[in-house]
Amino acid sequence: MNRRPTLLAAITLTAAAALTLSACGSDDDSPEGNDKIAGADTGGEKSASPSALASSSAERPKIELPSDVTYKFEWKKTGDPEKDAVLSDAEQRIKAVDMAIAEQDPLHEAYRFYSEGTAAAGSETYIKEFVDHKARTTGLTRYYNESLSIKDNGTAALVYCEDQSKAFNKFLKTGKTDVTPVTKDSYVIYAGTLRQNKNGVWVTETLTSQRGSAKCQP
Repeated sequence: MNRRPTLLAAITLTAAAALTLSACGSDDDSPEGNDKIAGADTGGEKSASPSALASSSAERPKIELPSDVTYKFEWKKTGDPEKDAVLSDAEQRIKAVDMAIAEQDPLHEAYRFYSEGTAAAGSETYIKEFVDHKARTTGLTRYYNESLSIKDNGTAALVYCEDQSKAFNKFLKTGKTDVTPVTKDSYVIYAGTLRQNKNGVWVTETLTSQRGSAKCQP
């Protein structure tokens, strides 16, 4: 499944767990060159910037991150309020996962505010791995090449790329940052399904990922 953003490859985690937040059903072990992700609508139109917050009755959790955890969202603004709301909440979910890692809390309320089902379960597992190794994320993570479509059944299909080349692990006990080399696997493609809940929040229900996708290479 998230976020992205982060690697624990230097310790005992598998390569599939490293550098990616992947929910149940992720496709990290796909054959090289296979850029298809189950459930991804790669033909969807270019979409919005999360800069405009969704209008809803929900009081969103405050996201507070260490100063060395930064992001560059290159998601484009469409002017469509619904699509902007989807990307706004997707961005907040990404940041909420990193906040849970920084605070070493696998059940943090912030990421659970923005996710349900297998996406929430995958985030919990991912965060717990950092907690078990007393590590957190650091550095800059970039998000780009987004594609978003709203389906007739009310769900949103979001596909996007993550550049983890400048994101690393920081170990809490020593304060040491594990700077790893950049490879094609530093670039991850994600496909998620979101649905608006009764409070007007676009929650992520499913999220799959594939590392090294040709669609995300620089």
